[in-house]
Amino acid sequence: MTVWTDLADLEFTVRFVDAAGVRTRALQAGAGEPVVFLHGTSGHLEAFVRNLPAHAEHFACHAIDMLGHGYTDGVDEPYRIPRYVDHVLAYLDAIGAERAHFVGESLGGWVAARLAADHPDRVSRLTLVAPGGSVANPAVMERIKTSTRQAVTTDDIDLTRKRLHLLMHDPAKDVSEELVQVRHAIYHRPEFVKRLDNLLCLQELANREEDLLTAEQMGRITAPTLIVWGAQNPFGDVPEAHRMNELIPGSRLEIFGECGHWPQHEHAAKFDALNLAFLREGQ
Repeated sequence: MTVWTDLADLEFTVRFVDAAGVRTRALQAGAGEPVVFLHGTSGHLEAFVRNLPAHAEHFACHAIDMLGHGYTDGVDEPYRIPRYVDHVLAYLDAIGAERAHFVGESLGGWVAARLAADHPDRVSRLTLVAPGGSVANPAVMERIKTSTRQAVTTDDIDLTRKRLHLLMHDPAKDVSEELVQVRHAIYHRPEFVKRLDNLLCLQELANREEDLLTAEQMGRITAPTLIVWGAQNPFGDVPEAHRMNELIPGSRLEIFGECGHWPQHEHAAKFDALNLAFLREGQ
């Protein structure tokens, strides 16, 4: 399967949106209530290509490259959680959306959860997919930092392939050569390389601890929330998912077996059915 195969039956547009001065790449498809898809650390909107066709049948989908990621501009400051939130809010303003549903994976889940806590009026429903931000695990942080830096600072495409393999329970099935090529090209954009330290700042303990989702913040989330977790998530143990489930009022937890850090990609059909049923409960 390739990105083009995944999107073959979907009418979509890839465009750049001015989000408060930040040139932001977005794949837009469908009509109806907006759903914003947010990827993980060093990721890009292609993380959701398997999910967009099904979701675009019911919603206006916006898969974006987050601040300093993919082909979205970076800024000359560390990419901390409040700065990511500001960028997402600026994107909502730019497309004229007062509210949206959010599907956030990993870092994207962390950002979406913080947005939901601090700006409840902007969030309708919230899907957190293997979300980060609930703990600071130095071993995991070092693995993310080292593997990303190695893949970005050397031209060996196999290092990019290995970085993607870290995410999946079954890399042979879920890491296509095209996905490797897409990420390798992004990793070697001059702007991406130039601001790599800004992107990796949350893998530094002091920054991460200051930005972690607190119990109080999670307790303030009023949007209906679905948490999806992989049983073999290499970046977070299942007890983290249960803790978030306990702290976010009324939230629902689904754990996918034989699944790593990209449930929406590794088990796309199962995820789509689950998430669409959840999002459409509010219609």
